[in-house]
This record gives sequence, C-alpha cells and structure tokens, in this order.
Amino acid sequence: MSTVTAVPLQPVKRSYLVYLWIGLALAVIAAVALARQGDDVLTRNARARGVQVTASGLQYKVLEPGKPGAAKPTDADIALINYEGKLLDGKVFDKSQQPTPMPVAGVVPGFSEALKLMPKGAKYRVWLKPSLGYGAEAKGPIPANSTLVFDIELVDFLPEEQVRQMQMQQQMMMGGAGGAGGMPPGAGR
Repeated sequence: MSTVTAVPLQPVKRSYLVYLWIGLALAVIAAVALARQGDDVLTRNARARGVQVTASGLQYKVLEPGKPGAAKPTDADIALINYEGKLLDGKVFDKSQQPTPMPVAGVVPGFSEALKLMPKGAKYRVWLKPSLGYGAEAKGPIPANSTLVFDIELVDFLPEEQVRQMQMQQQMMMGGAGGAGGMPPGAGR
C-alpha cells in the first residue's frame, strides 16, 4: 500500500481572484468592442448626410454624379477607373496610378455593386463591410474582417467581348508585322 503525502496549498487571497475575474471581463469587453468597431462606424456612417445604403449593406456617397442619363456598367463590362482604397484608419492599401481597366464581375462583391450604380464620369466614395470585401480572409496589407473605403471614378466602360476583340486585332497586327520583330516577309529582296 502506498501512502500519498498531501502537500497543502496555500489559500489564494480573495483580492487576487477578484482581479483575475475583472481582468477576464475587461478582455472580453475589449474583444467585443474591437469586433464591433467596423459595425459602429458603418452604423454612424449610414446616418450621415448624403450616404445611401443598398439592400446588401453597401454604403456610398456621390461625390460627382457623372453624365445624366448615361449608361451604367454591367457584369459583362470592363470598367476603366481611377480608385484609391483605404482602411478605416485612413491607411491607403491600394491606389491606381492611371486609369485602370477592371472587369466588373472580377472584383470583390461590394466594389462590383458600386461600379454598376455609377454612370460614366461619376465619382463615388463607397464603404464595404467585410462581407462585401474580403471577409475573414487577410489580403496583403488588408487585415481579415476589414471595412474598406474606396474613392472610385468611373472614366469609361466597354463590353468585355468588345475589349477582347480589340486585343485580338492588336495581336494580329503586331504578329502580322514581322512576327518576332524581324522584317516583313518579302522585304529586302
């Protein structure tokens, strides 16, 4: 038979337990506050003057209305845009240096939805909640679950099929003018 020697534990002061529980409660409150920070900004923003909210939760403000009655891009179009993307703290994570072609259906859902609202020449500021942006996925300098702010100018747009035809014609012209950069066939004889 084995005898177990019990080592008496010193009692923990009640004040230590109180501090431990208070610390845990503060940690939980801080975590909830951080998780809701983007929602609070969007809730306040939705009430701001000139901000419109779509059924999906996309928020946008028209900075310049564009051409009255002008057509708006669809998923089958490629938009030529100038844009700047920022986080809520104002940190710029992406910015076009010149008008940039973007397939309307090939961007995050909120950006695509915003493009389809804009007539040519319009400038909008849009706020994308995480589900309309990259969601729980971190993308480069964009942390997971980030609310994104974009300033977008729609310069022009063309149907994707028309852009592909133009690219093919350009390739044919480049390929037919000497192939790999040499002289055209029959030249120099």
